[in-house]
Amino acid sequence: MGCDVGRVAEALRAGAATVAEHKAELIDLDRAIGDADHGENLDRGFAAIVSTLDSGVPETPGAVLKIAATTLISKVGGAAGPLYGTAFLRAATKLGDVSELDGAAIATGLRAALEGVVTRGKAEVGDATMVDALSPAVEAAERAQADGGDSAAVLSAAADAAKEGADSTVPLVARKGRASYLGERSVGHADPGATSTALLLRALAEVAR
Repeated sequence: MGCDVGRVAEALRAGAATVAEHKAELIDLDRAIGDADHGENLDRGFAAIVSTLDSGVPETPGAVLKIAATTLISKVGGAAGPLYGTAFLRAATKLGDVSELDGAAIATGLRAALEGVVTRGKAEVGDATMVDALSPAVEAAERAQADGGDSAAVLSAAADAAKEGADSTVPLVARKGRASYLGERSVGHADPGATSTALLLRALAEVAR
């Protein structure tokens, strides 16, 4: 089963609920190695996405993702807004006007999102950023799709890999963002962006199921 526009809008609402539920956790993670604004900023951005969707859902999944992108870029400060906004915008652009997202479309959209984040943030795996969660998620999604997985299977594989990727940032020395200023003192802390990436992908996967 694929994800139509209603399911994609529902997934973003689920993502907003997940961010709200874990806001304090994300704030605490960011307080340890950053400026403690990741949870607050992301919560504000996703609440704004839901508010926009409440006034009307557009006709295609890509258009819904574009709403998410423009809202996050305009409403969220720090690194989260531009990075997540770029991710959603690249995915929306890649998906175009398709009416339903099957496993292949979701894997393609996730790959485009990753490429956007890498271009915008200049980060790679091992830098202790959201790329450490998103990159393995994309690879897992593509493997699941190649094995014939539907949208739910592809997103589930992505979410599992993202969680492992986020956990992998704990022993890393941060090389990007404010956390990089701490050098070795950043070791022992999960990256907030990687953690929120994993949380959001899990929320999307639950809706797809």
